[in-house]
Amino acid sequence: MMSVTPRLNRMFSRQGKCFDVAIDHGFFNEFSFLSGIENMKQAIRTIVEASPDCIQLSTGQARLLQTIPGKQKPGLVLRTDAANIYGSELPGFLFSELIDRAIEQAVRLDAVAVCVNLLLLPNQPELHHQCVRNIALLKTESEKYGMPLMVEPLVMLPNEQKGGYMVDGDIRRIMALVRQGVELGADVIKADPCDDVSQYHRVIEVASGVPVLVRGGGRASDEEIVGRTVELMNQGASGIVYGRNVIQHPNPAGMTNALMAIVHHGASAETALDLLKGEGQ
Repeated sequence: MMSVTPRLNRMFSRQGKCFDVAIDHGFFNEFSFLSGIENMKQAIRTIVEASPDCIQLSTGQARLLQTIPGKQKPGLVLRTDAANIYGSELPGFLFSELIDRAIEQAVRLDAVAVCVNLLLLPNQPELHHQCVRNIALLKTESEKYGMPLMVEPLVMLPNEQKGGYMVDGDIRRIMALVRQGVELGADVIKADPCDDVSQYHRVIEVASGVPVLVRGGGRASDEEIVGRTVELMNQGASGIVYGRNVIQHPNPAGMTNALMAIVHHGASAETALDLLKGEGQ
């Protein structure tokens, strides 16, 4: 069994912080997710130039990152499962399907971690069961190769209530699912924020020392996303995994710089917004 430490050291800073930009949305067959990433080569280059810690990609797009020359590329977090739960109406058959030999593909692509869903949808126990099985399979393989396993516990509202990828901010449900991810062997947790962000320290506590990176979710205003990120870091989060709030922003590089200042340097919301506006250069 190989240690995950070398790859985690590439993923996290010396202070144990990480900003992962997720642009794996095309994996999920949802047209609205393609906004800002229609041209993946350009999108990836834009993010690489802004220098976050990691970029989250699928197997089909990871080559666009790993063929960029130079030493300073962000680490690759490889998405390992494709799901069909993100439309405004749920299909009759739900799945979250692992790619074949996911860990071997991650090793070949020089990934620093793999990411897999732990989905909890109302009245869909079969889907939850499939996710638990996926994680169990990946855990065994990841340990052989020293590949960190990032589990993404995702608690969703009833589709008829909100429709299409709307998360449930109930901290009790988030805590329970985060803990299940930890119990299944997660090396890193990628979790939703709760409705009352000032209570997020409870999620950090229940993760039992496993670093928690907080998801960004749908697009929000600059003030909201920056203020929320500052509070989440103050609550003990180890970092963030944001996608649409970066790549769909008019200034993706500026937003990346602002968020990196919060995650790695403890910047205030005011300072981060100044950076975003170009006033803190």
